[in-house]
Amino acid sequence: MSGLLALLDDVAALAKLAAAQLDDIAAHAAKAGSKAAGVVIDDSAVTPKYVHGLPAARELPIVWQIARGSLFNKLVILLPAALLLNAFLPWLVTPLLMIGGAYLCFEGAEKVLHVFAPHAGSHEQPETLDAAHLERERVAGAIKTDFILSAEIMAIALSTVASESIWTSGATLLVVAVGITVLVYGTVALLVKADDIGLKLSQVGRLSASCNGRSDRSYVG
Repeated sequence: MSGLLALLDDVAALAKLAAAQLDDIAAHAAKAGSKAAGVVIDDSAVTPKYVHGLPAARELPIVWQIARGSLFNKLVILLPAALLLNAFLPWLVTPLLMIGGAYLCFEGAEKVLHVFAPHAGSHEQPETLDAAHLERERVAGAIKTDFILSAEIMAIALSTVASESIWTSGATLLVVAVGITVLVYGTVALLVKADDIGLKLSQVGRLSASCNGRSDRSYVG
């Protein structure tokens, strides 16, 4: 009996330890996510342009392809790289954050400049009319851009957990990678389909008004 009680005590202690670690991971992930909010907003704002000019039926499949590429970037390439960086070159995290911040500043300034002084060929039609080829080009370009933004997000998350154990750091980066990808591309999906949602709501409103009008006339008659 005493052995069973001791085993139960050990199980309870392990459960408490696991719960504490999960709380730490959740807290670190929330902190990292709040720090990366600016990059997340930039990522959400940039992506919808990649479906511009393509058939409406292809918008969500394209967003899904980009989201898969983004998740691959974060989980297969950036997460292991971040853990190796934290283990062997932790001093490099701050310079990388500075480089990433400088790039985002440059990108933002360039976009503002293009509003007032657009490139000569910025309004030209695409070189190809092949929708499938154009879609592949757009997806590839979006994934490349996402890689830079994802690297900055993972670097910000890594700076939050740099002093933690490799398991806590890895789990936190995993939560951040999946959570931010779902948040960004869920938002993008809503943005690109907002016009369709608005059209559907207006049609429902007109149908409801029409039905109410017929009901009122029949009641008067």
